Amino acid sequence: MRLRDVIWSYHKHETLTDQCSSMVVQRINAPVNVVWSVVRRFDKPQTYKHFIRSCSMHGDVKVGSIREVSVVSGLPASTSTERLEILDEESHIISFSVLGGEHRLKNYCSVTTLNEFVNDGRRWTMVLESYVVDVPEGNTKEDTCMFADTVVRCNLQSLAQLSEHLAQRQQE
Repeated sequence: MRLRDVIWSYHKHETLTDQCSSMVVQRINAPVNVVWSVVRRFDKPQTYKHFIRSCSMHGDVKVGSIREVSVVSGLPASTSTERLEILDEESHIISFSVLGGEHRLKNYCSVTTLNEFVNDGRRWTMVLESYVVDVPEGNTKEDTCMFADTVVRCNLQSLAQLSEHLAQRQQE
C-alpha cells in the first residue's frame, strides 16, 4: 500500500466538537521487520514507552485483547485499560483504544503504521502514529493535542533509538 493510501485509510479521523486529532511522524533508520518486532508487542508497551511502568495482560496478543497499564508517577495519570483494535502483521498496522482508567485522555484511540523505504541500498522505516481523543473539561483542543503529541513523540523517539540499536546489533 502506498503511503498516501495508508494515510487516507488509517490516519484520517472524524472528530466530534469536543475531540481533537493529530498525527506524529518518525523516521527510523532500521528495517520495518526490526521496528515491527517492538511495536507489535501489545503486551510489552513499556519496552519503548517509558511513561509506562508496567503492563499486565491475560492470554495471547490478538484483536480484542485487553491490557492494564500502570503509568509512571509525575504524570496526570496512574492507570489505563486498553483494547487491541487492529494487529495487521502483513501491513504492519496496530491500533488500540482506551477503555478506562485513571487519566485525562478519555476515549483515546490510536493507529500506528509502519512503512519501509529503500534509499541507496539502505532500508528505513517511516512510522506514523495518529490518534483521536476527547478534550477534557477545562482544556482546549490545542492544549490536549500538544500534551498527547508530546507523549507520542517521546514514545516514537524511544522506539527509534531502540530499533536502530537492534538493527545495528543484527548487522554485527
